[in-house]
Amino acid sequence: MLLLERRNWIEAQIRANGKVDIEKLAKELNVSSMTIRRDLAELEKTGKAIRTHGGAISPDSLIREVPYSSKENRNMKQKKMIAKSALSLIPKNANIILDSGTTTLELAKLLKTRNDLTVITNDIKIAVELMNSELNVMVAGGELQNHVGALSGWPTQEFFKNIHVDLFFMGVHAIDLEAGITSPSFEKSLIKKLMMGAAASTWALIDSSKFNKISFSAVCPVTSIEGIITDDDLDAGVRATYEETTVINFSGGEHN
Repeated sequence: MLLLERRNWIEAQIRANGKVDIEKLAKELNVSSMTIRRDLAELEKTGKAIRTHGGAISPDSLIREVPYSSKENRNMKQKKMIAKSALSLIPKNANIILDSGTTTLELAKLLKTRNDLTVITNDIKIAVELMNSELNVMVAGGELQNHVGALSGWPTQEFFKNIHVDLFFMGVHAIDLEAGITSPSFEKSLIKKLMMGAAASTWALIDSSKFNKISFSAVCPVTSIEGIITDDDLDAGVRATYEETTVINFSGGEHN
């Protein structure tokens, strides 16, 4: 197969499958892994692929940041179920971090009746939701991300570098077994990493629509978290694959 023909074939595979694996391509095309890496590098230069660890993905499959107003009512039933399941994991007198996001906001709504927790967040909507509660609420300072409501920047980073909590509930943009948990920007990924570092354990709150998706910046491997809380709409085959790697707590009550 000629060079141009090979690259066109690889491009077609990326379009058809959303992602490709270097070793599999090398074996199928009977060329070296280095040759495939060079092919993918050239496809990336022309905007036809985005290289990842061990392969590449289609630019069309990249999950980008969505304004709050566009996502607040999306998959709301699933988010409420996930929040209810997450609530059962919070012991009395715990210190917890709630990441920014609409699913963690649903969890915050369920926490308003409690008075024994310290809740720390970088989300102004969560802070407002808890404003009239009996909870001890702490808000990380920083620069406000317009239309999203998240706080970030060096004040936020320094804040999370200097605290220790029991639980961190992470909002997730995308999750993939190979790419791990990913986020739309380096800054968001860094804040999530710092939140993880501040917590004794981390649970990822992920509705089923975000599985096998990849966003721009890596947060962590799936194996780095305590477990996943998702909804019962997750495909059985996808569920089985992820259960080989981590604990999945289903919002319907099943805990594996």
